[in-house]
Amino acid sequence: MANVVKRFPGVVALGGVDLDVLPGEVHCLLGQNGAGKSTLIKVLAGVHEPNEGTIEWLGEPVTLHHPQAAMDLGVATMYQELDLVEGLTVAENIFLGHEPTRFGFSQRPAARREAAALLARLGHPEISPAAEVGTLSAASCQIVSMARALSRDARLIIMDEPSAVLDAGEVDQLFRVIREVTDQGVAVVYISHRLEEIREIGDRVTVLKDGRTVATGLDARSTPTQELIRLMTGRSIEYVFPPKPAVDAGAEPVLRVEGLARPGEFAAVSFDVRPGEVVGLAGLVGSGRSEIVETIFGARKATIGTVRVGGRAVRGGSVAAAVAAGIGLCPEERKSQALVLGASLASNITLATLPRFSRGGLLDGSAEVEAAEELLESLDVRPRGVHRESRTLSGGNQQKVVLARWLLRGCKVLLLDEPTRGVDVGARSEIYALIRRLTDEGVAVVVVSSEIPEVLGLSNRVLVLADRTVRHEGPADELDEHAVLDIILKGDAA
Repeated sequence: MANVVKRFPGVVALGGVDLDVLPGEVHCLLGQNGAGKSTLIKVLAGVHEPNEGTIEWLGEPVTLHHPQAAMDLGVATMYQELDLVEGLTVAENIFLGHEPTRFGFSQRPAARREAAALLARLGHPEISPAAEVGTLSAASCQIVSMARALSRDARLIIMDEPSAVLDAGEVDQLFRVIREVTDQGVAVVYISHRLEEIREIGDRVTVLKDGRTVATGLDARSTPTQELIRLMTGRSIEYVFPPKPAVDAGAEPVLRVEGLARPGEFAAVSFDVRPGEVVGLAGLVGSGRSEIVETIFGARKATIGTVRVGGRAVRGGSVAAAVAAGIGLCPEERKSQALVLGASLASNITLATLPRFSRGGLLDGSAEVEAAEELLESLDVRPRGVHRESRTLSGGNQQKVVLARWLLRGCKVLLLDEPTRGVDVGARSEIYALIRRLTDEGVAVVVVSSEIPEVLGLSNRVLVLADRTVRHEGPADELDEHAVLDIILKGDAA
């Protein structure tokens, strides 16, 4: 790809990008949210046609008018926001558009056998080819998306944040499969914000900033981390967390969870969070972390147990009751669970606070816009534009919009499920600072993260979960990553 330019109305998404990928290599694409990575891979996948520039495939110029043209060349794409069809089975999703046929008829048994073989190759034989995708966890859906990419005779596989919802063991399995396909001469374009992954799996690196290539062909293993960060952000950012807030151990808890349980999802969980305190939930995918915070928020109803805010019990199984009590949630899947993608930023930000902007049952649009604009400026959401649709923002900026909603609401308890998933290093530091700002105001925060250093770096106290049970609770400063993994893998109380 040479000097690729892509313009949208009022926006230059790509202002001149160069990228060359060699057979059998893992070429890592780095850049902040909004740098143009997603637009670039959509050009390569045939979703967008460039306004300028050239694309060559095996030395010959090509024009990719539509995704099928890219797939016919051998380009398979795994998007960060998975494009699976929930109403179809796993096998039907894997072979969607290239179903096994005989005499013009679809061969479902053959599709299921081949799907089972692909899932076993990925280390997940427990995923049934006959299962409906809508019933699977986020991590299992990611595995199905990988199987779909492998089901085609691909020469180039594009992976956009493939490890975002995977635990450590699943990431190792992913890397094993990547090495297997690259050994066969298949090229991989790998996008990740986790620089340690780039070191482990990458060969060369291209860095984008503001829609342009600022460096390409860098050695993934020898280029210093600070140099990569400088190229992405234009400045040096240290991997440091803000100072942890001082917590009054004698203060009355803002949030009290007592014996909360949902059989099959998590056993009895009890913990308190005091004003200005951050409590982290650490554990592998499937340990019950997300289910716990969703139950506290009322999106799931506990079989037993109580949630109290400020000493008052919150009606279980009711999101409205939780919000009224002062609980806010930034869920793991922000696009499907938190945002109305076709609505404006203003509408998304005020979604939990509409009565404040109503006059006689009618929405005061000017007041709504004014409040949203103030928050968008305060959080440095880009590109600017209070009337812009949420779907047009990068992942990190979408996360800021969700946080802005609860800042406006003024919640007492904020539940953060994977708050920095798919977020670049610059936006991460901003989100960490925002969490500190909330705790300084006395908000009680619960953080779920697949990245153990993040849980330990942000939290005052940590609950370690394994097998859907709390195995350890204690101060974060008394734990390190190895100790947490030891608890998780052995299932022993520390």
